[in-house]
Amino acid sequence: MKLFRSAATIGGLTGISRILGLIRDMLMAAFLGAGPVADAFFVAFKLPNFFRRLFAEGAFNAAFIPYFSRLYSESGLRQAVRNAEQIFAVLLCSLLVLVSVVEGGLPWFLYLIAPGFSETPERFQLALDLTRLTFPYILFISLAAFYTGMLNALGRFAAGAATPVLLNIFMIGATLIGAAGFFPTGYSLAWSILLAGIAQWVWLIIAARHAGLKLTFKKPGLSPAVRHVLKAMVPGALGAGVMQINLLVDTILASFLPVGAISYLFYADRFNQLPLGMIGIAMSTALLPLLSQHLQKNRLQEAQWVQNRAIEYALILTLPAALALMALAPLLFSVLFERKAFGVEQVQETSAVLAAFSTGLPAYVGVKIFSTSFFARYDTKTPVKIAVISMMANIAMNLIFMPLLAHVGIALATSLSSWINLLGLVFVLKRQKLLSADERLRRKIPRILVASCLMFGGLLVLRDSLPVAGLGFLMKFLVLGSIVAGGLTLYLVTAFFLKAITVNELKGLFRKSAS
Repeated sequence: MKLFRSAATIGGLTGISRILGLIRDMLMAAFLGAGPVADAFFVAFKLPNFFRRLFAEGAFNAAFIPYFSRLYSESGLRQAVRNAEQIFAVLLCSLLVLVSVVEGGLPWFLYLIAPGFSETPERFQLALDLTRLTFPYILFISLAAFYTGMLNALGRFAAGAATPVLLNIFMIGATLIGAAGFFPTGYSLAWSILLAGIAQWVWLIIAARHAGLKLTFKKPGLSPAVRHVLKAMVPGALGAGVMQINLLVDTILASFLPVGAISYLFYADRFNQLPLGMIGIAMSTALLPLLSQHLQKNRLQEAQWVQNRAIEYALILTLPAALALMALAPLLFSVLFERKAFGVEQVQETSAVLAAFSTGLPAYVGVKIFSTSFFARYDTKTPVKIAVISMMANIAMNLIFMPLLAHVGIALATSLSSWINLLGLVFVLKRQKLLSADERLRRKIPRILVASCLMFGGLLVLRDSLPVAGLGFLMKFLVLGSIVAGGLTLYLVTAFFLKAITVNELKGLFRKSAS
């Protein structure tokens, strides 16, 4: 099926990126640990990522991809590209202004996102220096996201999904340069972010040209195309902004905790992002243009079927992933991260954060999928209203949990607020009769849940019966691999036995013709 093949392409390339990202994080943990330099760099990296997720990957894609898809379907590629050129000109000028404003007011922006750093002036100054290098990344990655949006609308997902690979390669190289003593590691990493952004943009320009997307620069102006996208972006920006404010609140609060809290949250979130990127982001990226095309042609039954299959595939992959991360969090960090500057205490603290994050993994993926259903219908306002409620709940729960659980409380509040967001989206879609689980989905959900729970129990037994204490890295890695393989085998056998997954359905996923 087209949805699965597209999602598999995105998820596969995202998986490669995440594996490289894991290697990158292992190196960073070994040489930076969870100390002041690590905290400073993660804050410096967070600011451009905040704006990237807010505008480039959030509001802009939600507004631009359905519009470009509609133009492409109705008027052809040439007309779609002409309108895209007008949008690109305004985007470029807006980004240049944004970079100039933030660079000029950086000390104040840094006080805003990490106020607790002011208590340690050296850490604040280092974060300031590193952020001056990392923030221009937003310019290049946003332009790259523009080209990715056009390629996705044409059904070409590979080039955009491969761009994070470049970032991880640059950061791995920078960490090794720092470890070798050629350049301070924090500064080396900051420079790698900027250079990777340039490389990602160039890569996508080349991919777009190969797809027949050759843009020329136009004089910026408020053309009908620009006004349409801006109008759709405003509520989308607010919605994406609410989600990013949740993450920003986490950073602000963590900056007041002892040194290392921001690093614990970062390292744990990297593991959490592995299934989120491979499943949630991949599925929603593939789903948006496909749903948009069905809805534009008034094929409501087909749109509903595609949405149900997206939910089904996400559950098949997400539920076992979430439970596996909860069961194996201490073992994962012990085997992969525990060396040099990352010791037993760091393993314990980070694994507790990952377990808390993992409780919200199905909700994170669900929000991605159900928000896409609104975006495909040009409704960007409803997800905003629900996200605001979620944000308020997150702030309230942070204030309740943090005094008791410190950084673990921050992760738990994030997870619970995501469930609130998901339930709100589901409630509205069902009330509007835009979400109706078909008989196949209703039959599959309890079976997937049972198979996942049995796998969870099996992982706990394997984890406790195969201790890794005192073993060398290679033996630890082999034990970890054996436990993961055992859990995966148990899940697949159980899922096939319960018919949560069937052979015919698997064959159908890889057929060229859509069902």
